[in-house]
Amino acid sequence: MLATLDRFFELKERQTNVKTELLAGLTTFLTLVYIVFVNPTILAEAGMNHNAVFVATCLAAAFGCLVMGLYANYPIALAPGMGLNAYFAATLVISMGISWQVALGAVFCSGVLFLILSILPIREMIINSIPKSQKMAIAAGIGVFLILVALRSANLMGSDLSDVGALGNFAQWSAVLVLVGFVVMVVLDAKKIPGSLALVILAIAIVCWLVGLAPVPNAIVSGVPSLNPTFMQLDIGGALSIGLVAIVFALLLVDLFDTSGTLVAVLHQANMLDEQGRIKKLRHALLADSSATIFGSLVGTSTTTSYIESAAGIRVGGRTGLTAVAVGALFLLTMLFAPIATSIPAYATAPAILFVGCAMAKSLGEVEWGDLTEAMPAVITAFAIPFSGSIATGIGIGFITYVLTKTFAGQVKSIHPAMGVIAAVFVVKFIFL
Repeated sequence: MLATLDRFFELKERQTNVKTELLAGLTTFLTLVYIVFVNPTILAEAGMNHNAVFVATCLAAAFGCLVMGLYANYPIALAPGMGLNAYFAATLVISMGISWQVALGAVFCSGVLFLILSILPIREMIINSIPKSQKMAIAAGIGVFLILVALRSANLMGSDLSDVGALGNFAQWSAVLVLVGFVVMVVLDAKKIPGSLALVILAIAIVCWLVGLAPVPNAIVSGVPSLNPTFMQLDIGGALSIGLVAIVFALLLVDLFDTSGTLVAVLHQANMLDEQGRIKKLRHALLADSSATIFGSLVGTSTTTSYIESAAGIRVGGRTGLTAVAVGALFLLTMLFAPIATSIPAYATAPAILFVGCAMAKSLGEVEWGDLTEAMPAVITAFAIPFSGSIATGIGIGFITYVLTKTFAGQVKSIHPAMGVIAAVFVVKFIFL
């Protein structure tokens, strides 16, 4: 068996072994297992069944990890993405009034488009058409959006995400636990302690159970909850309506950029890029990501994407798909711990959401601030996303601002034709749709 694993995953060629790969898989899993607590909590606000979403989260993550490991042979872990899950619940369902079934249909459509783009050569054209400043601004904007979601779930803000001035009551248990938990997460992560986010979530939950702020789980391990409430409940027909085209497009863009950026960052750390800094099996990795999004929408969760937390496993030596396979197996095993996951209160997961949001917001630091024609539109994009409560609207406003700024600055040649077309489409949407 060891010889078979060695040949299949190219262990010797990549200077690693089974023990190292399994340890790397465990490390990566510990850094992102918080998603099985956070994702069901967020999507439950959209009216989805918490237990079913918990199972769907584990299944989507396991499926994505297994495909990435077995097909692309990369140590990249996948799971439902932070930011897009909040957008799914807070914007599409709560603010826009779209049913979660239609929202799942939009996720499915974006996954299918991503799959097609992963096969066709126009994938590179789309990625290259968006300037780096706008890509960084989108990531930062989603980060700020997550920060607002975290403050709202901790009752530190009003229920309306667009009303950033509606502060809540800081003199309450939930506020104290969230703020203290956030600080502890930052300290533990700075010390590079694996699983710091999950550890703090569980610690807050235990405190809540002990003092009676949340019901104590009646068991530690149980049978896997039913997936029926969310399985194959997506409404693809509703998602194909003309009014949701921008939504599908936004989901596609964010997933595409997030995946590409994560792959480059993580594989660069592992010294697995070619001489030109390109990913050798980019098509394989993107196919794994897009197929995971499609699968996730079928079982009942928002967009599934590659996770930057995969870098934790790479730090301890993970170099092949066996690391990802190990992560996938652990996600499948996690389904047995449903009693604990479903007993964790929303404000126990809020520090993790706040932490991830702050980590994403740092992307603005990579904008070229010396060029105002790049920096100013980036700021507009970054703040239009959270203040409008819509990733699609924020992207549209930012892209239009970028094209107009470059045009009137006499830098038309620096605008990629595809970028101009995208901006024009958003103009039509804002005026007529």
